[in-house]
Amino acid sequence: MRPIPVILLLGLLASPLWAETLTLSPTTLTEWKAIYGQVDTRDRVPGRARIGGIVDSLMVTEGDQVEAGQPLAVITDDKLQFQIDALNSRLDALNSQLATARADLERGRQLLDRGVITTQRFDALQTQVDVLEGEIAGTESEKLVVERQIEEGRVLAPEAGIILNVPVSRGSVITPGEAVAEIGGGGVFMRLAIPERFSAALAEGDTIQIEGADGLQEGRLAKLYPLITGGRLQADIEVEGLDARFIGRRVPVRLPVGEREALLVPESAVSQTGGLDFVTIEDHGQPLRHVVVLGQEIIHDGAVWREVLSGLEPGDIVVTGNE
Repeated sequence: MRPIPVILLLGLLASPLWAETLTLSPTTLTEWKAIYGQVDTRDRVPGRARIGGIVDSLMVTEGDQVEAGQPLAVITDDKLQFQIDALNSRLDALNSQLATARADLERGRQLLDRGVITTQRFDALQTQVDVLEGEIAGTESEKLVVERQIEEGRVLAPEAGIILNVPVSRGSVITPGEAVAEIGGGGVFMRLAIPERFSAALAEGDTIQIEGADGLQEGRLAKLYPLITGGRLQADIEVEGLDARFIGRRVPVRLPVGEREALLVPESAVSQTGGLDFVTIEDHGQPLRHVVVLGQEIIHDGAVWREVLSGLEPGDIVVTGNE
C-alpha cells in the first residue's frame, strides 16, 4: 500500500465536511386566521302557492332535485269547482235564451219585410240578441278566470335546484303566497362571517384555504358585502368541486389577514441533543452548532421548513447537508 502524501492528507483534513449550505434571509409569510365557513346555495327561492286551499298532492320532499317548472304540489279549492258549475248552468240558460231570441229575430225580419212590424220593434229584437251574446261572452270570460285559478293550484318550481325545506304536508290549509317548498339553486359556495377587524386586510380575489378530508383546498374570495352586522363581515368564497350534499355544513377555513417576515431553515438542518434543537452554521470555514428556538412547521415551495424564533440571524450560513 502506497503512503498518502502529507500535503494531500492535510488538504483533506482542512476541507469542510459539508457540501450544501444556505444563507439565511427573511422570508415573507402569510398570516392566516382560522374561522368556520358554511356551505350554502347561491339562491334560496320559495315555491309559493298562488291560490288558497288545501294541499291535495305533495310531489317533493327534502333532498329532491327538481328542474325549473317541475310541479311541487297541487292545491285544490272546492269553491272554485262550485263556481265553474254555477257558470256552466248560467251559460246553459243564456244559450237557451239566445236561441229563442235569435228565432224571434228571424221571425221579426220576415214580418218586417211584409210590413207587419215596425223597424223599432225589429231593433228591439236585435238588441235582445246582442245583450244575450254579450252576457254569454262575459260569463265565458268569468269561467276562464276560474279555470285559470284552478290551474294555478299547481305549484311549480321557480328554478332548478335541491329541495331544502318543505314546511307543509298533504292536507294542510294554505293561503295565497305561502311557501310550499324552499329550493336552493344556482350552485353552491362557501359563506363566511368574518370578524370586522380583519375586513381591511381582505380583498376580492384573495386565495382562501379550506381544510377538507383530502387536505387543504384553495378557493377564491368572490364577494365582500358592504354591510357589517353584529361585528361580522359577510363574504362569499368560490370553491371548485365543493361537496353539495349537505347545505349548511360548517367547514374550517383559513383567511389571509396579513404578512410577516420569518427566518426559515430546512427540516434536514435541525438536530436534537439533550432535548435542545441545534442548527449547524459555517463560521470562518468551520462548523458551529447553535442552540435555536424553533416555531411551527411551514410548507414553503413544496418542502417542510422550520421557523427559527431565536438563535440565528439573517446572513448566517446554515449547513443543510454533509458530504
